[in-house]
Amino acid sequence: MVGPPRKLLLPVILTSIGAVILLSLHQSTLPIPNPDFIPINSSIKTTNHQFTPQDFTFLIKVLAFNRLDSLSRCLKSLSAANYGGDTVHLHIHVDHFALTNESLNVIDNKLEESRKVLNFIDGFDWKFGNKVVHYRTNNVGLQAQWLEAWWPSSDHEFAFIVEDDLEVSPLFYIFVRGLIVNYYYNASNFSPSVYGASLQRPRFVPGKHGNKIHLDSETRLFLYQLVGTWGQILFPKPWKEFRLWYDLHKSKGIKPFLDGMVTNGWYKRMGERIWTPWFIKFIYSRGYFNIYTNFQHERALSVSHRDAGVNYGKTAGPDSQLLDGSSLDFNLLEMQPLSNLKWYDYCFREVLSGRVGRTLDEVGSILRTVQKDRSVLLVTILGGSGTITRNMLCHLERLSIRNYILIGPGSDLLFDLARRGHPVIDADQFFNYLRAQRVMGFQHSSAELMKNVLVNAYVIKKCLEDGYDSLTVDANVLFLSKVQEFINPSSDLCAGKSLGFFFVRSSSSAQEIWAGLLKKVAATIGKGSLQGESTNFVYFVVKFLEQNGAGILRVDEASIGIQIRADAFNKSSLEAGKKMVYWSTDTSLDLIQRRLQELSLWVVDGDSSCTAVVCHES
Repeated sequence: MVGPPRKLLLPVILTSIGAVILLSLHQSTLPIPNPDFIPINSSIKTTNHQFTPQDFTFLIKVLAFNRLDSLSRCLKSLSAANYGGDTVHLHIHVDHFALTNESLNVIDNKLEESRKVLNFIDGFDWKFGNKVVHYRTNNVGLQAQWLEAWWPSSDHEFAFIVEDDLEVSPLFYIFVRGLIVNYYYNASNFSPSVYGASLQRPRFVPGKHGNKIHLDSETRLFLYQLVGTWGQILFPKPWKEFRLWYDLHKSKGIKPFLDGMVTNGWYKRMGERIWTPWFIKFIYSRGYFNIYTNFQHERALSVSHRDAGVNYGKTAGPDSQLLDGSSLDFNLLEMQPLSNLKWYDYCFREVLSGRVGRTLDEVGSILRTVQKDRSVLLVTILGGSGTITRNMLCHLERLSIRNYILIGPGSDLLFDLARRGHPVIDADQFFNYLRAQRVMGFQHSSAELMKNVLVNAYVIKKCLEDGYDSLTVDANVLFLSKVQEFINPSSDLCAGKSLGFFFVRSSSSAQEIWAGLLKKVAATIGKGSLQGESTNFVYFVVKFLEQNGAGILRVDEASIGIQIRADAFNKSSLEAGKKMVYWSTDTSLDLIQRRLQELSLWVVDGDSSCTAVVCHES
């Protein structure tokens, strides 16, 4: 039995030692001397943060099979790394060869191969902590090797997964320790969206037709959704979450298919021999990210020699150059705040996370990040279904419509969408802001109808002030084509009541009309007469504008849209130039989903995530 990990209580070391570390890294030969190392349990002060991490356990998990030379190189590089007196445990998982009806000579050769690997491991001295060997009785393959290598014993246990053809830098632990301290234990830098860190050089974009990886020389750290199998640090909570997700899907026969990804083809070709398509699909469904390094000159802290095995038919050689003390020309421990790092999705397209508008200034800032050709799509999801909203967002992505903002209540759904990179306006907070500013001369009532009207009206006002056209729709609309295709270029105001559709062109006349509208709304609210059966923003805006004599172009809804109803409808209408599908707000979710499935327009899976990754080159 292996005893519990030893916890080292180390003294707090002053900030000035950081400068000594950097000097020693430049001047030392390998391995780096212990006295110049800041222990894991110290309080580390940088120019931006004060870190006080708790004790944690660090496990190195080496996955091996029958490549003795590869394993020898890997373990020797791990042994040469500097651990600064910290306890680091080494777990070696050795897969068994497949038991088949082969000749006795072949079996004897495989047995001898296994004995050589085990004899080497038995004789290998690991002085930094416990050495544990797990020699399997059957061949389980690469997928089980990875997935069964670790179940975290606590939220303070981290695993570094290493395949046997990897070689690591003597500096890798210095970086990993600093990364855990900075991005896991510092509350101001922690994000539950981060599942770990890869030490390999980023080289691969899995989304078909995605952007090439292009990073400037100043970018040393960034976040990327893709898992790195050549030296991956795993954080405990996301890994547990993945294992449970995997168990649920695998047990029910749900496959990890994700259209639009190169890895989809891998899984169709190799099936359960590989594990990465499962993890890639999980990360996509959760919207999680991985920390990566960018050290320039093809350098990395872990290098795969790409020896012949499951992934390579023949040895391809090292993919990068190891970063060591002699080539270190920057401060390895300098780590920017998480909020300063760039985030990238599977298409290597930048993700702007956390855009939430609560005030006019914040709304103006978001408008500048999303507008395209000085136009913005405003989608109201007040009272809408989360699954319907996510299905709509998948369609916007397929159409490459990215100039949208979601307006909804301050809910878990809204903030989760913001975390995933969707720009949102918190209608509750924005409404409270308007009340505090007394922009309408009132301080009472928070009825949903008033909130819907006021929030949308003032967002459109901000669009007009900043010179942006705006198109407002409710969540009961699904676009089938680009928005520009059904906007009349000759009209400043365009509406479709049933569609929840309202377009305002940015012009001086539109600004005047909108100012009159706000006065009308203010007077109505002052009388307490803002009421009706519907909370449809467009219904009331059209009513107010027509009372003021404004000219509004009415959309011919039947000509551009397909309405979902309980009775059957003609599916061939999709081929008749229809530009949207819509339904009334009282239509049941089951009926909407069933009709959209019949039209092949239901594109979310059981995790409410898109069934496909769609890359549009920047």
